[in-house]
Amino acid sequence: MSEPRSGRRRLRRRRAVLAAAAVGLSTALTAVLTACSTAGAGSSSEGITLRFSWWGNDDRAARTEQAVRLFEKEHPGVTVRTSNGEFGAYLQKLATQAAGGGVPDVVQLDYRQISQYAAGGTLRPLDQDIGNGTIRTSEMDRQFLRTGTYKGGQYALPMGRGITGYAYDSALYRKAGIPAPRPSWTWQDWASANRRLAALGLRSPDGRPVTGANDGGGNQDVFETWLRSRGKQLYAGQRRLGFTEDDLTAFWTFCDTLREEGAVAAAEDTVQAHSTETSPMGRRLAAADFTWDAPFPGYPALLGDAVHFAPTPSTDGRQGSYFKPSMLLGIGAHSAHPEEAAELVDFLLNDRRAGDILGFTRSTPPNRVIAARVAKTLKGPEREIYQYARTMEKYGLDAPPTAPPPGDVAINKAFNRTYQRVLFNLATPRQAARELIEEARRELRS
Repeated sequence: MSEPRSGRRRLRRRRAVLAAAAVGLSTALTAVLTACSTAGAGSSSEGITLRFSWWGNDDRAARTEQAVRLFEKEHPGVTVRTSNGEFGAYLQKLATQAAGGGVPDVVQLDYRQISQYAAGGTLRPLDQDIGNGTIRTSEMDRQFLRTGTYKGGQYALPMGRGITGYAYDSALYRKAGIPAPRPSWTWQDWASANRRLAALGLRSPDGRPVTGANDGGGNQDVFETWLRSRGKQLYAGQRRLGFTEDDLTAFWTFCDTLREEGAVAAAEDTVQAHSTETSPMGRRLAAADFTWDAPFPGYPALLGDAVHFAPTPSTDGRQGSYFKPSMLLGIGAHSAHPEEAAELVDFLLNDRRAGDILGFTRSTPPNRVIAARVAKTLKGPEREIYQYARTMEKYGLDAPPTAPPPGDVAINKAFNRTYQRVLFNLATPRQAARELIEEARRELRS
């Protein structure tokens, strides 16, 4: 149980008053409370109602509901109405809610949404809740907390700590005589491995050639990893790119050359990749794929136990991966009950029992104590990604950047769209890089 704090004492007093009103102990007090309850959405004569929305699969939904019900039990007088959806539909609905004047009291956010919604006044700053101890952060890494900041203010807190990696078929790597990837392997090693795997002459179930890996040219996350391994970043601030036309040209030329050699997936297979199942690796057209730790278990589930999680390539030993929030929690700027919303955020992030329930459904819990506690129960691919994160911590990674600028959502879409012009020989890597940078600069200025 958490230690009593002034914020919690205020909440207990408020709930005691509401309970007294509910049983009719004081007619005058009941009248006051009833008048107050009509002043803000989410209140009633019976207590307080919070709205909490998130995205995720059925397992995440069931676990989250269980944790929320425990919160309600521990906080009499508070009811939490939950809403869960598929990622794409969820983001669209949230954007509509934000445009209409308000998001739910507690809301799960993607990393790319933080700056956009904080700048638009949709999210409530959390600094006061953290400062008075309503939301505790002492068991989280301070550098990691930066991922939920915008212009120096904390607007969201990570629910999970993710990291990029490399899903690869160890049986095919052994067949090609390639050693298991280590944190120090380089992009040149990766290119050589892809060529050797393609040279095996293997065929997919539909009779097509098996290549070394998916083509990551259209994936901004892969480019960011490549860029950071060279000591640069995607953004140099909220209004400036952190890379040049030459940087992007070099990356897209690298990817384009490997595709033309047949070392990575063909263009028509790359553009069909929208999930684990539809990716070239998922369709057994490639031996490996860049991925995040949270979706990685889907690969061995689909392809077998020979698939493992390895480090991304480095540049002369310098890793470009970093710990990134798989998702974050924020509080709506117009919540009628921000204090209770902060209590719910704290409970989901820091309560040991909630941690046991939620497990690794949102990747590694950011609370170090809970992560170590839950890790003892992990098996198979889930345990593998936890051990991978520990290995990368020991190897050494640069600090994560702050949340990307509001224009990043559009830039991310443009990145993939522009690379497809390279895929289908509609533009050279240099021409495409110039187009992307011009569009990105426009987005950052707007």
